Amino acid sequence: MASTPLSILDLASVEAGGSIAESFAHSVQVAQLAEKSGYQRIWYAEHHNMPTIASSATAVLIAHIAAHTSTIRLGSGGVMLPNHSPLVIAEQFGTLAELHPGRIDLGLGRAPGTDGATFRALRRTMQAADAFPQDVLELQRYLSDELPRTAVNAYPGRGTKVPLVILGSSMFGASLAAQLGMPYSFASHFAPQQLEAAVAYYRANYQPSEAHPTPYVSAGVNVVAAATDEEAEALFTRTEVARVRQFLSRGREEMLTHDEASTLVDTPAGIEIRGMLKHTAIGGPARVHAELEAFARYADVDELITVHAAPTRAEQLESVRLAAPGAAEAAAAAAGI
Repeated sequence: MASTPLSILDLASVEAGGSIAESFAHSVQVAQLAEKSGYQRIWYAEHHNMPTIASSATAVLIAHIAAHTSTIRLGSGGVMLPNHSPLVIAEQFGTLAELHPGRIDLGLGRAPGTDGATFRALRRTMQAADAFPQDVLELQRYLSDELPRTAVNAYPGRGTKVPLVILGSSMFGASLAAQLGMPYSFASHFAPQQLEAAVAYYRANYQPSEAHPTPYVSAGVNVVAAATDEEAEALFTRTEVARVRQFLSRGREEMLTHDEASTLVDTPAGIEIRGMLKHTAIGGPARVHAELEAFARYADVDELITVHAAPTRAEQLESVRLAAPGAAEAAAAAAGI
């Protein structure tokens, strides 16, 4: 049986003591390694007012990565559509599609991707999320080649037919994607609670569309890969502490130290944060690939969006390399197995 296609969600994370410019250089390295290693696509997520995530200007970052790669698909995972006019997003991703034909995806989310104060700074209202289904259809029309219903068209954008994907972490996204006949991606890398129910509902209620006659599901899964199973387990322990430190440092003038965060991992807040990592493949090349395939069967998905969660950029790159399609077979061959 063929292996499940693997892709990557790159949050353009800013390493402790590092700079945003270094984060972007690292994202280029990840993309070039992923392209060489057989990953299907890389997505970048829109977040705002988060000092450790640098992918807020998603379309700009995609353009930069596309200019430094040749074949791998690139896209948003996702653009938070309530933050934007559908026309502007059509123009941005239409531009990307014209510059890099056949390589651009457009994943769409309904959440603001930030806090309330920042949402207001974006000059949007909380009611914008209520119009998400209508905005998705409007965006789809701007990217199509159908005759315009109004005097407004997206140039660039019109006729590019950039593939749209509905992102979600609840039943809402599953229901909308099924109703519109669109691919669906579940954010189980940080919100695992409704994964099984959402995927089952989507598949059972899917309405075929011309572009997508059959349902297509991807799901996020964290990956911590290292040279050996033991090294990966130790790395995952550090990853949990780093995740607790990141979340519990929000709103503080200074980040918690590693030691301070270590004392909080078993508190109610720490346990909740660690629960976000419920779906994580951990191990050396053979074990991590076995766990990825097991998760794909459990989640009933067609594609896995891997999130390499190790604390440092060097460890993330090594995880990308070791978890790549075919890496387990290559490691076994090198070991003479």
